[in-house]
Amino acid sequence: MPDPGEQRPHVAVVGGGIAGLAAARALVTSGARVTVLEGSPRLGGKLHTSEVGGLPVDEGAESFLWGAPGATELAGDVGLAGDLVHPAAVGAAVVSRGRLRRLPPRTMFGIPGDPRALAAANVLSLRGIARVAVEPWLPGGPPTADTTVGGYVRRRLGREVVDRLVDPLLGGVYAGRADALSLQATMPQLLPHLASHRSLLEAARAAVPEPSGQPVFATVRGGLGRLVEALQLAVEPAGAEILLGRPARELRRTASGWRVVHGSTRDAQTLDADGVVLALPAAPASRLLTDDVPAAATDLGQVDYASVALVTLVFPASAAGRHGPVSRLSGYLVPEVEGRPVKAVTFFTTKWPHLDTDAIVVRCSFGRYGDPAVLQRDDADLVVDARRELLDSAGISAPPVASRVSRWGGALPQYAVGHLDRVRRVRAAVAGAGGLAVCGAAYDGVGIPACIRSGQQAATEVLSGWTMTP
Repeated sequence: MPDPGEQRPHVAVVGGGIAGLAAARALVTSGARVTVLEGSPRLGGKLHTSEVGGLPVDEGAESFLWGAPGATELAGDVGLAGDLVHPAAVGAAVVSRGRLRRLPPRTMFGIPGDPRALAAANVLSLRGIARVAVEPWLPGGPPTADTTVGGYVRRRLGREVVDRLVDPLLGGVYAGRADALSLQATMPQLLPHLASHRSLLEAARAAVPEPSGQPVFATVRGGLGRLVEALQLAVEPAGAEILLGRPARELRRTASGWRVVHGSTRDAQTLDADGVVLALPAAPASRLLTDDVPAAATDLGQVDYASVALVTLVFPASAAGRHGPVSRLSGYLVPEVEGRPVKAVTFFTTKWPHLDTDAIVVRCSFGRYGDPAVLQRDDADLVVDARRELLDSAGISAPPVASRVSRWGGALPQYAVGHLDRVRRVRAAVAGAGGLAVCGAAYDGVGIPACIRSGQQAATEVLSGWTMTP
């Protein structure tokens, strides 16, 4: 490595998604010179907005947690504070026994904190409600080691809570399954309450904050793609060079830092840098680390991913009745036990009133971990499935005036049991290499704020040991 007293290190950020852009922003703000290498023709990763039916609609992530640190502050930092908007307070539903039923309030990823509200929601059968009610008197306590969400919740609250609430909610966030996801990694905010409450119901009640009247989610007027554009406009004049269509093919340690080989086999180029931030999914990060940080490469190679597809449909305003579910709900979830290919529906124009249009925009989500068959169908078939779902649950029979199918292969990492220990080992191995850091959804959370914080943390780590002088 160069002398730590040098004032302006050069850092390569490999990956131009939101984590990589957040790292680049933090690096240039600290005074570093930055080169961002992005393998695709555009920045942003799963933050991408395009028009469908003349309206800007996100193709991937559509919102972020308003109260979680990271996204709100970064949006303000790049001049978008006045363009943050919040969803309508209309609530959501879940399909249960063929009917739409309101999600019960005060739940954590479907784990109920109020048995009376759960019973009133009529999501579970009478037998399922009775099973939940006896939980405080069951023997046992909090898990002593990491376990699956489904396994633990089923033991405490019964099968129906997992099948009809927890699994569809986790499926919406991770495209994963409750029986394969780590309790520690997916519900860290629940853990301290499990330690102090023998009952899971009581722990969930303590973990869910009292209603404050403050918004929970936010997005950017015009779509989250604008956050990507604003970040690019902020980092390039501050000392970042952005190279698109330049996938990283090799990463090797040198006597003075790191060398990245990037581009196609016919157009391979090398980039020498003092430090590197890998803002990539687990598999490509693993491949790049194989030679110089093999321990981290092995652990990252064990992180699996789920793929999803989003079908966006635009209907005329007359397509749904004024008093139907489209006007009453932000959307609904479809548990796998219902046997339908669609796993979630968002009534986009109801959820986001700032769109201010007479058209009805609906997004239907497909794809569950371990079930690739649905996504192997062509786009036209997915549109047919989406239309059938909307006819059955929302009464929309009119043909759409516009449609779009967005596919995200390997989009969402699966936090299996032991994920937190795996991440600790990866970070320890990477830190030992010197001048190297990792970030992104594969580590500490799949949401936008978590990815932003991981990018900012990676920037801090890769600059440790340098004396940065403005």
